[in-house]
Amino acid sequence: MLVCLGIFPYPPGMTSDRLNRIKFRAWHRGTREADYMIGCYFDRFHRQWSEVEIAWFEALLDEEDHDILAWALGTLPAPARYQGDLMSLMQKLDYVEIPR
Repeated sequence: MLVCLGIFPYPPGMTSDRLNRIKFRAWHRGTREADYMIGCYFDRFHRQWSEVEIAWFEALLDEEDHDILAWALGTLPAPARYQGDLMSLMQKLDYVEIPR
């Protein structure tokens, strides 16, 4: 089991149903690599996000996995709508925890 999985508190004003849906979408991308990158990113940082940042992440979840991975790895520039502090944080990749 991944360390970054688990029960998480909800940011102020957020419903558990909405966050549970976001968490499910973050962890069920279709490839293990995308699951780890996007799921661990959500688990590690969502508690400190505002409504605007959660909406940013929800929009990101609508993108194709290969695009998100390329933006996070820096092999393609992220579109302007995703550039900023949250994408910079995603590009650090220090949040990904893979069981050995």
